[in-house]
Amino acid sequence: MKENILKIVREAAKKKILYLPHAVSQMNRPERMISTLEVRKVIENGQIIEYYPEDPRGESCLIMGKGESDRSIHVVCAAKVDFLAIITAYLPDDALWTNNFSERRTK
Repeated sequence: MKENILKIVREAAKKKILYLPHAVSQMNRPERMISTLEVRKVIENGQIIEYYPEDPRGESCLIMGKGESDRSIHVVCAAKVDFLAIITAYLPDDALWTNNFSERRTK
């Protein structure tokens, strides 16, 4: 299932990538400064760690991958017919994630 979704995401990204305003503001926070090249790298080489089929914004997923200097980056995106929408991108917090930032910590 995840492999099929990842294939759809990557195909949509080949057409066009649209950065939603929330993604742009999160990527440009001074403590993050995530580039569009890093987001593309995560999409091309990362793995889906969460899938949100019932997301109100439309079916979406969370991809975890590596950016510059091998830093972990999470990208939430939604594949559309003509483009890939980047909903947000952020540096995961190790207080909230475990297993190399691929699993949420339970309370």
